Amino acid sequence: MDHSPGFLKLVEEAKKHVQEISLADARTRIAAAPKTILIDVREDHEWNAGHAAEAVHLGKGILERDLEKLYPDPATEIIMYCGGGFRSALSCDAAQKMGYRNVHSLIGGYKAMVAAGWPIKK
Repeated sequence: MDHSPGFLKLVEEAKKHVQEISLADARTRIAAAPKTILIDVREDHEWNAGHAAEAVHLGKGILERDLEKLYPDPATEIIMYCGGGFRSALSCDAAQKMGYRNVHSLIGGYKAMVAAGWPIKK
């Protein structure tokens, strides 16, 4: 996908403050701590086309509005993913600004999950 320079600048800045994790690390964290929340921040049509089996959907457009309602504890471990890892970095940055201390952006996002054989649900 061809991203605009302004968007890439926002992502680059967000990634300076966000912890990115690999698929292997995400699998390990979810297995070790089953209460870890995997959030798909993609658009509705992307979610409907397929998503990680254990994920919950909280699109980037409503994340800030609904995150505290669903997960009021700012210590909750959250892993966010999008299509390729850019929107999830922005979403993690926003969550951190809201006080969440244990959020991670999945490197490579949904595309990497599919390529690695992560269980997908449609």
